[in-house]
Amino acid sequence: MSTEEEPRTFVLVPGAWHGAWVWDGIAARLREAGHRAVAVTLDGLEPDPPPGSDAANLDTHIDRVLTVLSTCGPGPITLCAHSYAGLVAAGAADRSTRAIDRLVFCDAFVPADGDSWWALANDHYRNRVIAGARADGRTAAPPAGTDPRRRPHPFASLLQRLRLGDGIDRAARRTLIHASAWAATPFRAQFERLRNDPDWEVHELPVGHAVYDEVPEHLLAILSDNQPFPMIS
Repeated sequence: MSTEEEPRTFVLVPGAWHGAWVWDGIAARLREAGHRAVAVTLDGLEPDPPPGSDAANLDTHIDRVLTVLSTCGPGPITLCAHSYAGLVAAGAADRSTRAIDRLVFCDAFVPADGDSWWALANDHYRNRVIAGARADGRTAAPPAGTDPRRRPHPFASLLQRLRLGDGIDRAARRTLIHASAWAATPFRAQFERLRNDPDWEVHELPVGHAVYDEVPEHLLAILSDNQPFPMIS
């Protein structure tokens, strides 16, 4: 980053079952470039969740991100969300008194008013959540055999409908990253809807859902506006 360029703040929000740890590599690289990077762990997804956090809903998660946004220093803010957290980022942008310079939906849901994760997800993921919720009825257990750092996700947050005003539209820039190389994706329809929308910057990457792990260099290039983008082999 040149000395003339104002440092940016990147607020990074993980998807269902995950914590801030998924962003460790991306956050470190952003800091090396002179930016500020804050990765968020949503309520109930902590390594040792406090009592009652299994009742967290979508509003709870939005409030967590709003708290982080309120502590950001000067300069433009990029709010980047993965997967489920697209609903959280949209709600936070809508309710924040601090202007969001750029919203990045990294293979994430782009919701409208009244949407919920449950309504936007496909049968593959709804069935996965139902199976995972049988243990206690309050959380959805992560899929078996996945990263041991994953935590049961509060069920209420997946069911609650999002209430939105014009928050997404008020963001100066809106970026969608669509990962197209995984069969269970629930995001294809929104990609087709937004790919030619002049108000959106849309990138299609032929990779799986974990964009930050599979092609971190490409994700960093998109976040940092470093072109030309690297090739994906």
